[in-house]
Amino acid sequence: MGNGVREGQVDFKRQDVEPVTSTHLPSEDNQEKKKVLNSLMSGALAGAVAKTAVAPLDRTKIMFQVSSKRFSAKEAYRLIYRTYLNEGFWSLWRGNSATMVRVIPYAAIQFCAHEEYKQLLGSYYGFQGKALTPFPRFIAGSLAGTTAAMLTYPLDMVRARMAVTPKEMYSNIVHVFIRISREEGLKTLYRGFTPTILGVIPYAGLSFFTYETLKKLHADHSGKLQPSPPERLLFGACAGLIGQSASYPLDVVRRRMQTAGVMGHTYSSILLTMQEIIREEGLIRGLYKGLSMNWVKGPIAVGISFTTFDLTQILLRKLQHSTNVERWKHLADTIKSFTRKIFRFLKKLIRVLSNLLRKRPGAFLTSSRRYSQFPSFALQGKWKKREIPSL
Repeated sequence: MGNGVREGQVDFKRQDVEPVTSTHLPSEDNQEKKKVLNSLMSGALAGAVAKTAVAPLDRTKIMFQVSSKRFSAKEAYRLIYRTYLNEGFWSLWRGNSATMVRVIPYAAIQFCAHEEYKQLLGSYYGFQGKALTPFPRFIAGSLAGTTAAMLTYPLDMVRARMAVTPKEMYSNIVHVFIRISREEGLKTLYRGFTPTILGVIPYAGLSFFTYETLKKLHADHSGKLQPSPPERLLFGACAGLIGQSASYPLDVVRRRMQTAGVMGHTYSSILLTMQEIIREEGLIRGLYKGLSMNWVKGPIAVGISFTTFDLTQILLRKLQHSTNVERWKHLADTIKSFTRKIFRFLKKLIRVLSNLLRKRPGAFLTSSRRYSQFPSFALQGKWKKREIPSL
């Protein structure tokens, strides 16, 4: 009888323990997979929304970067107006499809990698579940940006080519790949890769470092665990301002090297490219050309990007913990509200731009000499290679 009781107790314990060990690991794996998937989705949406919002400014900045024309806000506005007159309003978003093809995987990989690197560095330095110290915070951002840039660089090259060429030269993204590979070689797809990586390390490192640091300081001083959306936008804007200012000269070099094939130039190295830019245009006017536009565009884009990522992460976590009916209702309401805000923003943007472009048309058509150093498609809507001067 005693033996029977013991056996019964052992059997009971065995039955009680086995289900726990069999279900514990799969649930952890599922949680990790959901976390990675949420980061990828949130990052992709963040990148797409941010880049679309500033696409006209980004395209104008690239056109100044690849030319020897001196930058000013007035000249940038005139260039936007000429592009609008010759190619229409939506031409201001030319190359945005290529940007989306690059930005969506880039942002998804960058934000997801940043979350993973934070976790790895946290466990390595003993900060698991807590905020990282400044140096690991910077390293996590730099590694995330480098990982994303290495995996998506050819798409950035294609996007730069589409931004500075007319529709007649490249009909679509696939056509760009085919023509570059056939006429300039596959190596061209990675031209400018080194300055890109050298620029991404301080840019991504400082951006993520600044944003995470400001959120931590806000939590310490206000007592709130999470900042509000306007505060997130402000923190992201500060992060973008600092990150882009630190890496801007390398961004100019990268664009020159990427577009050398269609602008009649050959740049063999970073130092030679820098020397030529400084010799012809000067240190500040050459390597920091368009920086003032970046101070407008960059903070807006980075602020929107960080805010969209955080809010999407919060939304996806809420959906995972709600029932099916609540989940779909909440998702539908969120999409409806978000779509309404986007359309309202676009309507205001189009109205403002249209009013500005129609205000004083004669002032922008007085001198064609002002634009002789831009690719001719920006002036006439046609591609005439002989009219492109040497940079």
